[in-house]
Amino acid sequence: MPGPQPVEETKVTAVPAQPPLLRTGSGEIPDRVFKSAMTACGLAVLGVLGLIIYELVLRSGLSWHAFGFKFFAASDWDPVNEHFGALPFIYGTLVSSFLALLLAVPLAVGVAVFTTEMCPKAFRGPLSFFVELLAAIPSVIYGLWAIFVLIPILSQYIQPFLQKTLGWTQLFDGPPFGYSMLAAGMILAIMIIPIISSITREVLMVVPQHQREAVLALGATRWEMIRIGVLRNARAGIVGGIILGLGRALG
Repeated sequence: MPGPQPVEETKVTAVPAQPPLLRTGSGEIPDRVFKSAMTACGLAVLGVLGLIIYELVLRSGLSWHAFGFKFFAASDWDPVNEHFGALPFIYGTLVSSFLALLLAVPLAVGVAVFTTEMCPKAFRGPLSFFVELLAAIPSVIYGLWAIFVLIPILSQYIQPFLQKTLGWTQLFDGPPFGYSMLAAGMILAIMIIPIISSITREVLMVVPQHQREAVLALGATRWEMIRIGVLRNARAGIVGGIILGLGRALG
């Protein structure tokens, strides 16, 4: 009987692993040019800010020499006797901006959370579009609307009601003319709500979806998911939007 046939050995040729792609000398040049260009753009912003400060200090030399720091601490404004003080203007700007933030931040964040987390998809696009549209309206339009619409409503309805109910606080004394810090704070709040809401919405949309799913998987409610998984991770961007809104209110 013939013996078992020998099994031919099959030689396996090892395929050498492909080396990682290395940057060639010609590929490093565009990267360096791009990095230098982006660095120059970043430094240009600081340069422009430095030029603005330099021009302000240079052109206000005569005012500093004539009035000094008391210009910011005095409250008299008498051009006839050359007495000038900017304290009332600074006070009005800070108080009205603080009231605007107090009214605008909760509403703006609420609108952003609603459009990103709760709003039906059919209404999400149109609602976001109208918010962006309100952010593009010039400040002078808001001012005219406040003069002809908001102030008459305040003087006829809101201020008399506040005097009756909250008159003991002495915050709403005086005749209800409508022109007040309340009117300034309300119109500034209406003006900055779209900006803060738009930026907050963009920040909330960047939060990864698996972050929300992980919080819900641990047994959290929807509110806890939004508070812990979304708002906490987006707080830096929300603060940035608030700062931009404050900048427009101060302006």
